[in-house]
This record gives sequence, C-alpha cells and structure tokens, in this order.
Amino acid sequence: MRKLLISGICITLVLQSCVTARKYDEMATRKESADQLVLDLKAQDELCQTKLKETEANVEMLEKASQELLLDSTQRGKDYRYLRYQYDKVNELNDILMSKNALLLDNAKSENQKLLGDLNLTQEQLQNKEDALKALEKNLNEKETAVAEAQATLKDREAKLASLEQKLAEQEAASNALKAKISSALKNFEGKGLTVTQKDGKVYVSMEAKLLFASGSTKVEPVGVTAIKDLCTAIENEVDMEIIVEGHTDTDKLSSSTIPRDNWELSVLRATEVVKIMTSNSKIQPKILSASGRSEYHPLDPADKAKNRRIEIILQPKLDELYNLIEGE
Repeated sequence: MRKLLISGICITLVLQSCVTARKYDEMATRKESADQLVLDLKAQDELCQTKLKETEANVEMLEKASQELLLDSTQRGKDYRYLRYQYDKVNELNDILMSKNALLLDNAKSENQKLLGDLNLTQEQLQNKEDALKALEKNLNEKETAVAEAQATLKDREAKLASLEQKLAEQEAASNALKAKISSALKNFEGKGLTVTQKDGKVYVSMEAKLLFASGSTKVEPVGVTAIKDLCTAIENEVDMEIIVEGHTDTDKLSSSTIPRDNWELSVLRATEVVKIMTSNSKIQPKILSASGRSEYHPLDPADKAKNRRIEIILQPKLDELYNLIEGE
C-alpha cells in the first residue's frame, strides 16, 4: 500500500512541470488531498495495526481457548464415551437384574405360596398343641389339687401314724414293765413249769398242768393256787387290761360218762376254775376276765405232751384308743 502512495506522489510531481498554474493549483489541492489521504491512511493503518495486534492477540487467545476447548472436548468425549460405556453396562446389568428379579419374583411367589401353606399348617398344629397344652394344664391343675389333697391326707395320716407308733411304743413299754413285774412276783415258780413271756404287746403266763392239776382233774392244787394268788397280787391294780385264761390239753383222748367227758370240757373247766380263783382272791374285776378251752389243738411242742397240758393266762391292754386311731384312718 505504501508503494502505491509513493508512485502516486511521483506521478503528481512529473505532471506538475507540464501543467499550467491552474492545473498546478489543482494539483496542489490534489496533493493536499493526497497528503491528507496519506495521513488518514496512516492513521487508519496505525488503527488497523492496533486492531491487527488486538485481533492477533484475540486470535491467539481464541486459539488458546480453542486448544483448551479441544482438550476439554477431547476429555469430555472420553468422559462421555466412558459414561456411555458405563451407561450401557448399567443398562445391561439392569436388564440382567430385571430378568433375575422377575425370576426371583416368580420363585418368591411360589415360595410364598408354599410358606403360606406351611404357615397355615403350622398355625393349625400350634393351635392343636395349644389346645393339648390347655388340656394338660387343666389335668395338671387337677393333679396338683389331688396331690395337695393327698399331701394333706398323708400329713394327717403321718400325724396319726406317729401318734399310733407312740401309743404302741407306750404299750410295748407297759407290757415289758408288766412282764418284769409278773416275773418278779412269780420268781419262786421259775423252773417248776411256769414261764412268763411277752409278745406283740401281750404278756403270756404259761402254767403247766402238773403245777396246777392232778391228772384228769379240774381242781387246782394248793401250790397252783399260791401261784395264781401271787399273779393276782401283781396285776390286780392294773387298769385298762383284758385277761384271757385258756385251757389246753394234750392229744390223749378223754372219754368219760361223767364231766369232764372229753378234752374240750376238761380245757374249759380248768380255765374256768382258774378264773374263779382269781376273782375270789383279788380285786380283779370279773368283767375283764374270760375263760376259754382250746382242747388239744394248740400244742406248744407236739413231741412234749407235758408242755401242751397247760393253762395260759394272757394279759393284753385294752386297745380301744388304738382302734379309734386306726378307724380314724
């Protein structure tokens, strides 16, 4: 552009030498215009240069921004492609999960139906067990009541048994004391066919017939009367007692037209004779006495007839109180 301006100026100077003054003036005017144009053009050129620099700076900035945008776009593209890949994977996984979920739902539905059936069965079984448990509880309560009643009854029986045992112990002690007392009173007849024993709470005074009677007789001999009196002295103050006098014979048959006619009568008459001596020689109340004949049927020793011919005086306590205790059971 500068070259054009210079060429124009040269042409103008050449023409100035050939033209007239008017033309010179015109040329001068044109020159001024051209100069002014040159100045304007310079100003414009400077302005353009300034704008060019600004534009170049802007272009550089824009190129830099473009590079940054390109890099950012590249990164975003990568990010987009990665995200797209992830998205596709997610969609793929989602499809798999949806398929599995549908399968699980179907299985769950089937399983739920089975579980519901099992639950109903279990509830029914549970109800049956609850009913059975209530029945057992009722039965248990009834048994507990019965046990409580039985325990109360048992406790009462234990108390009665303790009382009975105490009474028996007292009776045993009294029997032992009575036996000792009788043994002491009849010690002069020991070894002469008289024995004193104690059994089951009773005291047995056994007198062989040779101590009391002559053979076949019902009359008591003097020595026998003495023994009976000594016995009565020992027991006449005893209370609450029953006395049984039993007559026993041996197996030798007795047959007579007069009394006693047989062993039955002989045993009874001998027992009765002893009772009469006891009542007539002591304060013993007749109401506590009884006489019985056992004939030959309760021998002490089948091989010893002398022992079998005897009078047994059995002293036993009245057991009314014990009977009352037992009947109270």
